[in-house]
Amino acid sequence: MKKYPVYNIQHFNCNLINSDFYINTFQNHLVTHSFVEKPHRHDFYVLAFFTVGSGTHEVDFDKFNVHPASVFVLQPGQMHHWDLSEDVDGYVVFYSQEMYNLYFGQKDIDSFPFYFSVNAKSEIILSKEESAVLQPLFQMMLDEAGDNKIFKQDKILNLLDIIHIELARKYNETAVPEIHSYNSKIKHFAQLLEAKFITEKAASFYADALSITLKHLNRICNEMLQKTTTQVITERIILESKRMLMDKNLTVNEIATKLGYDDYSYFMRLFKKNTGMTPKMFRLSKQ
Repeated sequence: MKKYPVYNIQHFNCNLINSDFYINTFQNHLVTHSFVEKPHRHDFYVLAFFTVGSGTHEVDFDKFNVHPASVFVLQPGQMHHWDLSEDVDGYVVFYSQEMYNLYFGQKDIDSFPFYFSVNAKSEIILSKEESAVLQPLFQMMLDEAGDNKIFKQDKILNLLDIIHIELARKYNETAVPEIHSYNSKIKHFAQLLEAKFITEKAASFYADALSITLKHLNRICNEMLQKTTTQVITERIILESKRMLMDKNLTVNEIATKLGYDDYSYFMRLFKKNTGMTPKMFRLSKQ
């Protein structure tokens, strides 16, 4: 039976500084790590920037086209795989949350909007001019990783931070058009949901935990995401169930239990209502 792996940074040993960071050109990366073309997950953050080539990138069952100036930002746990042309190139960077947060102290990695939102998009499309600005920063980071100079990690992390800042500005232009008074609450809701969705499925729990009324939380979700709180919770559960269904070693009953559903038939109805197919039908469609 097929099981989809969860990789850590130790699986990628080229240009390795430590267990918390990895950088390579995409061309060199694929030479020794062709398994990334098969569905898999990571326990770290991924930043990929393409300069040449084409293809597709499937992230949590959404498919994106790859082309020069494509950037992808992935959080730990997301399932993805690539289908890329032979001439593809660019840069791929892996890093841990601990490394980033310990270095910057007051600023966490999830300060960036593409890493904290419950509605975060994995794809950022740059203009030619924006791509031309970022490419030297990636190259400087790669060069620095290959040298052994003083303040090496400081320079790498500061370059990584500058890249994140530039990407956040671009992301906000397209995905978050304006600073909203609800941004802080939706971020805290997203963090709480990620930590509790398996054990806590009631919208009222999240409202209480955020010290607001359920009516107000629904208002926030409607205005920011155009969804009810219950819809946001359900979508997170369905996404996790899809990820787990890719592991053929787990029965549907086991998946229901792992997701906190003792009533197997209820889980089946919930899945079908939100996807239009049964869990077994979904699994067969991905073979």
